[in-house]
Amino acid sequence: MAEVRREVFGQLPPEQGGGVVEKFVLESDSVRVEILSLGCIIAALETKGRDGEFSDVVLGFDTLEGYTRKHPFFGAVVGRVANRIAKGRFTLDGKEYQLFLNNGPNSLHGGARGFDKVLWSPQVLPNGVCFFRLSPDGEEGYPGDLKVWVTYTLSGRELAINYRAQTTKTTPISLTNHAYFNLAGQGSRDIYDHEISIEADSYLPVDDTKIPTGEVAAVQGTSFDLRQPVELGKHFQKFHLDGFDHNFCLQQAQARRLVARACHPPTGRTMEVHTTQPGIQFYTGNNLDGSLKGKGGVTYPKHSAFCLETQNWPDAVNKPHFPTALLQPGEEYNHTTWFLFNT
Repeated sequence: MAEVRREVFGQLPPEQGGGVVEKFVLESDSVRVEILSLGCIIAALETKGRDGEFSDVVLGFDTLEGYTRKHPFFGAVVGRVANRIAKGRFTLDGKEYQLFLNNGPNSLHGGARGFDKVLWSPQVLPNGVCFFRLSPDGEEGYPGDLKVWVTYTLSGRELAINYRAQTTKTTPISLTNHAYFNLAGQGSRDIYDHEISIEADSYLPVDDTKIPTGEVAAVQGTSFDLRQPVELGKHFQKFHLDGFDHNFCLQQAQARRLVARACHPPTGRTMEVHTTQPGIQFYTGNNLDGSLKGKGGVTYPKHSAFCLETQNWPDAVNKPHFPTALLQPGEEYNHTTWFLFNT
């Protein structure tokens, strides 16, 4: 069983709504996780290498200040809709909705003040913590009162994140956690010596604003074929890549399945990602630029972390042939993702 402790992490400034931000520490023999009530943020995740030593493998900040300033969603739960919605627009039942544009011409990760920037109400569980919030009708332009529960549980080497939601009006929803991983330890210079594999036969090509074109393309014979592990640095060189920021299409099944694996041979750390979601966004920290000072005063340069964000396909609300992103009244949105750490 995991142990759970709670402590005060800081106080939000009045202009951000005020309120006490708590930190919840989940600890087993092999994994230690710190989660904030602000944005359900994973602020630290320590796991053992083959030498038996713990290292923190997620990017983030030592203090609340870092998280209240602009940052690229480090460790946060993003929503109502993760990823991009083209032109921030969609139509439901003949009515057009316009969202805030915060990513060029598009809406990204829930808008100006998404789920990552708000306080959630915590409830401590025997081996984890459940966060709740009500996203009111019209918040960030989305329809319906949306009740959302995000539950983190730690069991041995496995961290599970369960997302549940219920709505009073039909609304798009796609929730994910945006943790940035470096299995060498946060603050390590790059991820080029990591090996990555993703169990996907197809991916979504995107336009120059990162919106899927609508094509579902086979990975076979392309740089997107990650079905066998590739060493990232060599893979980038071989295909002249600037990095990945793409959705990989997973087998359509509501059951738990292994979808991705990351391995850092020098430390022996591995991470498996299992999920019930239909997609996974693989992002290699292309927009990190060394300007942010993270934990321990280290900077985070380009390609110093990767994200494996399990979610629905981007812009699905505008693409009828994508898996549906709509939640209807009387239904429940319910997805789980599991991160399994090993050496």
